[in-house]
Amino acid sequence: MALVRFEVGSADHAAVGGGYDGERLYRLGLACADASTPDARIEAHKWFNIAAMRGNAEAALLRRELAAEMTPAEIAGAQRAAREWLTLH
Repeated sequence: MALVRFEVGSADHAAVGGGYDGERLYRLGLACADASTPDARIEAHKWFNIAAMRGNAEAALLRRELAAEMTPAEIAGAQRAAREWLTLH
């Protein structure tokens, strides 16, 4: 898998430009999970959460694995970010 680096904020634009299907959102989660920014796990969890809601089973598995490495505050932040994104899109 190629390492993808981008600013976290650009992920929203990438999703908008390419549609909201579960596979694309899952790949955004993978890209964020590979990033080394402080909020990368939160962003990855957010995208995996949304992708899982769009029917991507692999995203649900990775979201669960990632959550095991996160603090309750990080998980809450990721869930809040997912809700906010869904409200806007």
